[in-house]
Parts: sequence; C-alpha cells; structure tokens
Amino acid sequence: MWSTFFVTDEEGHMVNPAAAGTMAAGPPGGPSQGPAGLANLMSGRATFGGNKRRRQTSTGNTMSEAQEGKIKLAFFVAIVGVVLTVLGVGTEFWVELAPPKGFYNNQTCLTTHYGLWKGCSKTLWVADIDPEREVCGPAELPGESNCTYFKFFTTGENAVMFQKTTQKNLNVAAAMLALFSLFLMVMGAICITMSLSKEILFFLKPAAVCFILSGVLVLLCLLVFHQSVLALLASDHTVPLHHELSWSVSCIGCAGAVLIVGGILFLLLALPYSPWQKCLPRKDSSS
Repeated sequence: MWSTFFVTDEEGHMVNPAAAGTMAAGPPGGPSQGPAGLANLMSGRATFGGNKRRRQTSTGNTMSEAQEGKIKLAFFVAIVGVVLTVLGVGTEFWVELAPPKGFYNNQTCLTTHYGLWKGCSKTLWVADIDPEREVCGPAELPGESNCTYFKFFTTGENAVMFQKTTQKNLNVAAAMLALFSLFLMVMGAICITMSLSKEILFFLKPAAVCFILSGVLVLLCLLVFHQSVLALLASDHTVPLHHELSWSVSCIGCAGAVLIVGGILFLLLALPYSPWQKCLPRKDSSS
C-alpha cells in the first residue's frame, strides 16, 4: 500500500507526481527530465525574478564600488572640517587682549582671551614674559586664570574687559552663525550616511549643499567676530590694548575652507557624468 501525495503545478492545481513526471519527460527518445526538469524550471524562474529585481534597483542611480570609495574619501575630508569647527567653536582662544607689560606694576600684568561663549582673564608674571615682547602675554604662560561665561545669552548684559564694552549683537550673531553651521554639518552627515547605506547617489546633492553652506557660514562667523573685536577696541581708549587672533581662529578658517572643498567634491560625485572626461576627452589611438 503506497502512500499517495500530490504536488501543485504553476497554476496551483493538484496533480499526481507520476503525471508531473510524464509531463516533464518530454517527447519519446529525448532526455529524461522529471524532477530535475522541474528544479531547472524553478531555478530559472528565480533567476529571472532576481534579474528583474536587479534591473529595478539599477534604475535608482546605484553606486559602484569605485564611487563608494570616492564618497568615503570626500566624507573623510568633510569630517576633518567638522572636527576643526567643533574644536574652534568649543574653545575660547579666538582673540587675546593685552596691555603693555608695565601698565599696572613691574611684577605682574593682566591678559585676556575669549571666544564665542566665555572669556578668561589671566595674571602673568612679567619675569616669565619674553624681554623683547612689549605687551603682556601670551596667554599660554603659567599664571592665575579666571574664566566666566558671557551673559549675552542669559540676561543680555554686555561684558566689560579693560574698561571696554562688548557689542552683544555682533557676538550673539557670530555664535548663532556657528550653531547654524553645525546644524548644517549634521544634516550633511546624515545625507551621506543614507547615501552609503542605501547605495543611492541622490543624497549627495543635498549633502553637498549643506557642507558648502556650512563652510560659508563658518567663514562669515569669523568675519562677524572680528568686527565685534574691532567694536570692543573702539568703545574706550583709556587702556591701550594690543589684540591678536589666536589658534581657535586658525581652526575655524581652515574648517571653512575644508568644508567648502568637501561640498564641492560631493557635488562633482553627484554629476551623472565625469567632469574630467568632459573637459579632457580621450583621443583615439588612430589619430
């Protein structure tokens, strides 16, 4: 007594396995197919479906391995700009203000350095300063330091340094530009991450716009801050001061340039053609 079982054909009807083997056997004298022919048919259908899915995916501007490597390299350049921006915005060594060494007494002198968020006053020993230097500083010398956050963003009060008053509107504008540029960097990084994870080139264009705008805003923040320093120096002339931009400003300037370069690289990678081939077409070997 043999157990009976059934298989289904392509339309979902129940058929006997013997009948299925007879249908798949083909004409007399030909090669016997049977279950092997059914397996080949199923594998062929799967292959056809897979090709169809790959064709549908390829129409969405997918990226190759070479394009993915170029995108990762450009993303590394943009990340360098982001790190430099965060380093410059988070530190208070944007500008140093220093009176002459002998303005107060012969033993100590006072210097001040500040950034977007807080300022620090530091008392230095005159003996530690370079004899050829006429003003107090630099701020990296050892001494007693006192740092306070500005009240621009809480009570709206101006800061007073060496009897000079800051212009809070310019300082707040510089800080807001820096924050907005950081927001654009985050949005650009999200677009690049989605582009690499989904393998779609469409997200490169908004990422390029975000990084280019963030670089422009960083440089604009630097200009506004410099104007605020000049306004501070012009507010009172009782105490003669020497001012110099410090290393945080250098980080911000380099960050703006690197971000703009990274955005331009993303924009070039998003083009449907290679700009090098358009500008420098290859010549035929026969010519």
